[in-house]
Amino acid sequence: MSLLDFYDSLLLDLDGTVWEGGRAIPHAVETLTASSLNTIYITNNASRAPEDVAKRLQTIGLEVTDKQVLTSAQSAVSLVRESYPAGTKVLIVGSESFRDLARAAELEVVDSADENPEVVLHGHNPETDWAVLSEAAYALHAGATYIASNLDTTLPTERGLAVGNGSLVAALVSATGVRPAAAGKPQPTMLQQAAKVLGAQRPLAVGDRLDTDIEGGNAAKMPTFHVLTGVSGPIALLEAPAEQRPTYIAQDLRDLHRRPEELVPGAQGGFTARVDGADVLLERGDDAADPLAALRTVLEVAWSLRRPPELIRPMSAAAEKAASAWW
Repeated sequence: MSLLDFYDSLLLDLDGTVWEGGRAIPHAVETLTASSLNTIYITNNASRAPEDVAKRLQTIGLEVTDKQVLTSAQSAVSLVRESYPAGTKVLIVGSESFRDLARAAELEVVDSADENPEVVLHGHNPETDWAVLSEAAYALHAGATYIASNLDTTLPTERGLAVGNGSLVAALVSATGVRPAAAGKPQPTMLQQAAKVLGAQRPLAVGDRLDTDIEGGNAAKMPTFHVLTGVSGPIALLEAPAEQRPTYIAQDLRDLHRRPEELVPGAQGGFTARVDGADVLLERGDDAADPLAALRTVLEVAWSLRRPPELIRPMSAAAEKAASAWW
């Protein structure tokens, strides 16, 4: 039985997991098209409306509706409405679609701190500039509540890691001393909302970033599936604190079709691992073994330690070959 047989739905991150800069990550579309599970796409990126995200997913070959998309902007607006009534004034650092979501939730969107907004909502928008950030700073200094869609410091693109919403949030924190509440991952809210939308009983949270996707899934008490196609690579896994450790470690989405026991940390590929002082020794191994088999072998031991190992020391030719693929 494959991993997919044990779950009834997939809660999928987008950037770094399904696409990168709007281009499909290899094998993602084919794998998801072949899956019969209910799926929902959950993104910390607040710059696009759900229907726009769905259309972009359609262009890479996925059959998706806007009901299968949940953005951090939607969650941020929901957070406001949990505590504030209709008609509350909000100043939005973000895209026009973020403003549309706020208006649809019966919030009054204003453009100036002089209009005394009660809340500043902050989401990713490539057009955000000094003037917009300064207007938000004025409002925060005047006592407005600060809510960010997400705190991702970087955003994966086809050219590499670009500046993410969290980096611009950091500028406002530096200028005002006000730290925001965050709606997106790693808070469990979005994943819990997504599971509720699907009526899921056994959801699997899928993502590429340990400090958002995986930590969020763990916080929501869901099994987590980490792919090495985006931000967090082998070194991040080796150094991951307990709350950021995934249930399954995969190369890409194709591994959803593998057996669960092949994807969890543990001895694989003929490798063994043991502690030697502050180091972990990687020993033995089959010549043709997958580097991820070696990584999963090491992770079982590394995660049993009180702190990350100082070194991973390959002790065989096969171990040296496997470990060299991690760096």
